Amino acid sequence: SLKSESLEDASGLLKAEMRGLGSVILERAEANRVPAGSALAVDRERFAAAVTEGITGHPRIQVIRDEVPELPAERPIIVATGPLTSDRLSSDLAQRFAASLGSPGTRPAGLGAALGTPSPTPSPQPPAPRWLYFYDAISPIVSADSIDGTITFAAARYGKGGAAARYGKGGADYLNCPMTRDEYLAFREALLKGERYPLHEFEEPKYFEGCLPVEGLAQRGEDALRFGPMRPVGLADPRTGKRPYAVVQLRQENRGPDGRPTMYNLVGFQTRLRRGDQLKALHLIPGLQTAEILRYGSVHRNTFITAPLLLRDTLQFHGDPAVFFAGQLTGVEGYLESAATGLLAGINAVRLTREQDPCSLPPTTMLGALLRYLTQADPATFQPINANFGLLPPLARIVRDRRERNLLLVDRALADFRAWQQNPE
Repeated sequence: SLKSESLEDASGLLKAEMRGLGSVILERAEANRVPAGSALAVDRERFAAAVTEGITGHPRIQVIRDEVPELPAERPIIVATGPLTSDRLSSDLAQRFAASLGSPGTRPAGLGAALGTPSPTPSPQPPAPRWLYFYDAISPIVSADSIDGTITFAAARYGKGGAAARYGKGGADYLNCPMTRDEYLAFREALLKGERYPLHEFEEPKYFEGCLPVEGLAQRGEDALRFGPMRPVGLADPRTGKRPYAVVQLRQENRGPDGRPTMYNLVGFQTRLRRGDQLKALHLIPGLQTAEILRYGSVHRNTFITAPLLLRDTLQFHGDPAVFFAGQLTGVEGYLESAATGLLAGINAVRLTREQDPCSLPPTTMLGALLRYLTQADPATFQPINANFGLLPPLARIVRDRRERNLLLVDRALADFRAWQQNPE
């Protein structure tokens, strides 16, 4: 499935923009669709064959079926290798990234560490910056306006904003969801009973401690969570003046033009639970009883770069503007999002050959908002993202009704997209 076509959904808006850009992938998808209500679902084999035929049958495309151990010398070039990025190409990219950032090291921490490989013994020295990752450890993201502010509270641990801690700093950028013992035990029980996504053969369940699924941590004992990501030390619930039994922390994921966040990340809550069970467990958290999940949590094998350090919003590599990155490798999540970045990278590569400046899209469009996230997110906490309305700048006026608000965001996005098409830059 390539998700919903309805303009009430973020994926529908992204499709509308991709059609406006002349997406060949969507053309092939629509030609091979199968009934799926409002979703664009395709016959997988026919769709794959149609895309392959379009490439191999094109008179100006030469297909070379071989490993690419390093970036070729030809320019411009688009790197869209995603999870198929080999060890040799990964090493070549890491060296280029290190040179671009002026770092003395050329091998980032964890470069060879894929999901299923035990983590090395920690070094007492600070870890080298990571530019290239081989696994995802993603926590759920919730919509800011779906959080119950009468229950959550912003507070620093011990009244300070800078006390470093493993699972979050407890500063002003964090919201705290306080739990009683009964609420904590019910939440832990939901994690333990939840059904998990199965792993593929190459994804053995050996996790780095830093990306241990929250349900795995819950299995370690009744108190493991509240001594880890849910520890309440240094915090007091303003409703009672006492320290909660446990706390779930929410970290700002972005800032709108008015400085207010539209998305919050559940700190340390990466998970392999199926989506329905994630939603059930999350709705047991005080303050999140009716929270809207914008991105579900996951832990799976992947390859992606730290785009905020490395890419422009045109998908050009800072270290070599004639090199573009696209697809899953950039840090987008999903077939549709990967195709959208590939579409823009292709357009910009052509513009470069025509001696035109590469272009980006307004941040009020869904593709433009994705690009803004890729290039402006905090590199220290950067994780792959899918299209969602929380990425878009808020409206000038507050609209409480979610459906009405989303439709207004879509209207603004399409109007700005059409205006941009008249003079893309």
